[in-house]
Amino acid sequence: MKLAYWMYAGPAHIGTLRIASSFKNVHAIMHAPLGDDYFNVMRSMLERERDFTPVTASIVDRNVLARGSQEKVVDNITRKDQEEHPDLIVLTPTCTSSILQEDLQNFVDRAQLESKGDVMLADVNHYRVNELQAADRTLQQIVQYYIEKARKKNELPEGKTETPSVNIIGMSTLGFHNQHDCMELKKLMQDLGIQVNTVIPEGASVHELKNLPRAWFNLVPYRELGLMSAKYLQEQFGTPFVDITPMGVVETARCIRAIQKILNDQGATVDYESFIEDQTLYVSQAAWFSRSIDCQNLTGKKAVVFGDNTHAAAMTKVLAREMGIHVVLAGTYCKYDEEWFREQVSEYCDEILVSDDNGAIADAIARIEPSAIFGTQMERHVGKRLNIPCGVIAAPIHIQNFPIGYKPFLGYEGTNQVADLVYNSFTLGMEDHLLEIFGGHDTKEVITKGVSAGSDLNWAKDAQAELNKVPGFVRGKVKRNTEKFARDRGLTEITLEVMYAAKEAVGA
Repeated sequence: MKLAYWMYAGPAHIGTLRIASSFKNVHAIMHAPLGDDYFNVMRSMLERERDFTPVTASIVDRNVLARGSQEKVVDNITRKDQEEHPDLIVLTPTCTSSILQEDLQNFVDRAQLESKGDVMLADVNHYRVNELQAADRTLQQIVQYYIEKARKKNELPEGKTETPSVNIIGMSTLGFHNQHDCMELKKLMQDLGIQVNTVIPEGASVHELKNLPRAWFNLVPYRELGLMSAKYLQEQFGTPFVDITPMGVVETARCIRAIQKILNDQGATVDYESFIEDQTLYVSQAAWFSRSIDCQNLTGKKAVVFGDNTHAAAMTKVLAREMGIHVVLAGTYCKYDEEWFREQVSEYCDEILVSDDNGAIADAIARIEPSAIFGTQMERHVGKRLNIPCGVIAAPIHIQNFPIGYKPFLGYEGTNQVADLVYNSFTLGMEDHLLEIFGGHDTKEVITKGVSAGSDLNWAKDAQAELNKVPGFVRGKVKRNTEKFARDRGLTEITLEVMYAAKEAVGA
């Protein structure tokens, strides 16, 4: 089962729970068997939050399997309503509990009669969508629910704000550097003289959602989360949106120019060109740094990029356009949005790979043998095995990718962080020299061919000793070439003679 192995995007209910737990005073009831309720542990650990995650599991046990849920779900909803007094309770099944095909909307309708807060069923097809698609749909559903509720009560505010304003849509819990990106975007909007009307869903109250139409435009920095809400607001109220990710000097400038056009089209008179120039020259160090003698060492270096659509596309452009790095392969696991990704990166890389099979990605990296990888935590593990450095640029992520310090990836400060990440991910200069002299710190005696499979070859002691003499920065390549030579000839042991034969075969 894929669930038992590695997934780039989790199941649909994780996306719904991310949205529900991002809002203030919103509680989620998860209709699920034991084993599906790991979200609380994951969120409380990764986000380092002091408060309990507002998610309760309504456990599907053997009694439910025998007789159905009966009053269990309704009782759990009304109990949490009385205990927590939330503004909204979101009920979601998991892909496992969906097999029961219970009428959860009926449970919601019955619970709503006794609950003081609102109760909603997440309208997500748990068999057909993943975490990212479900999060996007759940956010749009909640926005629509409260817009319609305010409309029925005649509580929708009239007109736009007096001065230019923006809604920032898509900041959520468990997002990659979302909190830091949000701070940077707020600062950027302040510098541009734009009032932040609302940020959703992270930290927002559902009572604020009726004010969304007051903004002059919506900013959707991440393609995976927020587009459905932005399109809904555009259809209902004509609110334009900008969906350009401001990552890197070029795309940040393009995003600001798109904002400038929208504001001027609505009657404002703004000119951000001098701001863009000043930020590019003096605040962002990336433009200067990419032309410095240090970065000249990166020119033409091979890199592989893989991640979600937003970060993989943006990083591919930064590497190719701004730092002179040769992107051999760019890829994404967002198969549902493949066309957009291909359109974005096709002119900046040699090869495109759209797949959610981590083994296929690992094998592609082993085949290409880049100087560095920019990917998810999964690619970082692959890089460890192949002795290739990796900078993490997208989820899935690890506790180390939730830094306590300030590390945005967006905006002009984000360009500095990205430039540092890129430079520090390569093995360069004196480090190369020291690895050659001292052989690095690779003293492992067990050599695996391994990326997507374990090794089926044994290394003789004399061959192992000879391999350890090879400089560390090319040892992985020598090892893989030798094992490929042996495997192609049906050999099960690598001796010194096999090593020499493999060396002759590749003309080394």
